[in-house]
Amino acid sequence: MTKFSDLGLSEQVLKAVAETGYDTPTPIQEQAIPVAMTGLDVLGIAQTGTGKTAAFTLPMIEKLAAGRSRARMPRAIVLEPTRELADQVAEAFEKYAKYHKLNWALLIGGVSMADQVAKLDKGVDVLIATPGRLLDLFERSKVMLNGVTMMVVDEADRMLDMGFIPDIERIFKLTPPTRQTLFFSATMPPEITRLTEAFLKNPVRIEVSRPATTNENITQYVLRVPHKDVKAKRIALRALLKTLDIQNGIVFCNRKTDVDIVAKSLSVHGFNAAPIHGDLDQSLRMKTLDAFRKGELTLLVASDVAARGLDIPAVGHVFNFDAPIHADDYVHRIGRTGRAGRTGETYLLLSPHDEKNYDKVVKLIKKEPANLELDVDYSALSDAPREGSRQPRRESGKTRGRSQRDHKPRERSATQSAPVEPVKAEKKSVSEEIISAPDVQEARPAKAARRTGKKEKNEEKSKAKSSNETPFGDHMPAFLMRATPLKD
Repeated sequence: MTKFSDLGLSEQVLKAVAETGYDTPTPIQEQAIPVAMTGLDVLGIAQTGTGKTAAFTLPMIEKLAAGRSRARMPRAIVLEPTRELADQVAEAFEKYAKYHKLNWALLIGGVSMADQVAKLDKGVDVLIATPGRLLDLFERSKVMLNGVTMMVVDEADRMLDMGFIPDIERIFKLTPPTRQTLFFSATMPPEITRLTEAFLKNPVRIEVSRPATTNENITQYVLRVPHKDVKAKRIALRALLKTLDIQNGIVFCNRKTDVDIVAKSLSVHGFNAAPIHGDLDQSLRMKTLDAFRKGELTLLVASDVAARGLDIPAVGHVFNFDAPIHADDYVHRIGRTGRAGRTGETYLLLSPHDEKNYDKVVKLIKKEPANLELDVDYSALSDAPREGSRQPRRESGKTRGRSQRDHKPRERSATQSAPVEPVKAEKKSVSEEIISAPDVQEARPAKAARRTGKKEKNEEKSKAKSSNETPFGDHMPAFLMRATPLKD
């Protein structure tokens, strides 16, 4: 069996790796590290959770060990699609480079740019960045890319999904053509293939597993939800969670709004859950992830921002609240469990709305998850309107007010108001009661009459004023009194 010591790594790197608890490289690490250390371009294709971060971090540290960086001129760049992935790579770099005097900077959005600029001014060897923030700093002349000797593009297919390919192409053009490129992706759609053909020089292709395959040590289940109402899914999810012994689990939703709703629903029903998605403040996202890694948070309810590359080994369960819109995302989602040789379980809640996306998933992974039989009580949906049924149109307070004004108000005696007979009716809101009160209905015509009278009075004053006024008042200017001689 191959050991890290067989890959040609230095003693300092081997010592750092050993302190992390690893001694045997994964297949992608075993094949990519020796090639990368020779200076050749690498095209690595491996499913998520196979250790791609160390596959490019370790050879990068070896190659940068000799030499020094200059202010605003990094020697290497690692591009990541999300802030969380960039932060994770920064943590890995810090662990593996602890016995080397290498500087690094994390360039991501949502945090202070001034702190990042201060680091760049001191000089950094490695930039770990998201494409948008890197280009933003470049356009502000805070960083120069003409000194880059090594460039890593990680999770390239995710870059494609997020629309970063034009930014990646621009960054490639800003770096020297002599650079070494390490390019990693779980899948190879046509656009990614075109990118590698344009910017990689005779890359060594390393493919350790068929693209878009799932780990064999992950047990997959599908729980069918017979209702279209999304509330039924939340009921089914809670019923499912109660049957499982969960240490750490991730619930994936397609939409950010559903992430918040599902997280709140779970919290209300006594589950230790919190949301994470791209619209949350960066500091809150990092705090939530940190709590999840430490085991302080049991359930992480996430959008696909957490589906790629996040390395949290303790995750034992993954729940797909929705069948993902893109079938590839299913592979990445369930890849959050069963990492580093561990076993894991995944569950997909399948409602009638998800059938089309589910068929794409089955076609991609070439197998169907096992059906899970679970007795779920959907009685809470009995009062909900059935799908497609028309509900009686509710009369608004404003409409009710108009309809009551059309009726003739009750006659009252000169000395006493007529008693109001009690009427059995549905309870009204405060605003509806005010609108429908009899004295208000009687007061409104009087108020309208006063407005009409005031308007007519103002019009009469205006007419009188215009008829009595002369253009220059009572005084006649002298030049108008002057005689004008007539010409013959």
